[in-house]
Amino acid sequence: MKKLTLILFFLAFSFPGFSQDWNQEYDKEKLDAARVAFITNRLDLKPSQAEKFWPVFNQYREDRKVLMEEMSIFNKSCMQETDNDRAKEKIGKRFEIQQKLLDREKIFMNEIIQVITPVQALKLNGVNRDFTRQVYRMQQGKERGGRGNN
Repeated sequence: MKKLTLILFFLAFSFPGFSQDWNQEYDKEKLDAARVAFITNRLDLKPSQAEKFWPVFNQYREDRKVLMEEMSIFNKSCMQETDNDRAKEKIGKRFEIQQKLLDREKIFMNEIIQVITPVQALKLNGVNRDFTRQVYRMQQGKERGGRGNN
């Protein structure tokens, strides 16, 4: 089963058009399918776990994305000239956004350990990061004329 999901993961990245320049559109469905295969395999999720895991995980990712976009917009606003009083306010605002991110992660962890084991939950962040690194490396290899470049 693990070999099959790994094969599916790598096949998803070998199709023409998947590995386009990052500034262009990419096939979100293939990327999401590869993420599902990778994480399911690496966490060794059972079908009953996966059925409950993915809706919770996807909602968390969406909520986190919104908060990260808020942080990005905020960080851009911090580049403008300001005075000390305004800077102190902005520092407080940054901590508020960071606290929202932390609070959301705590909620997520409490939800997810109802679905998967605490050991699997602990590994999740690293596995998700590994997936992102793998996609990045494959993209870099294709941009440099590596394997699978069509």
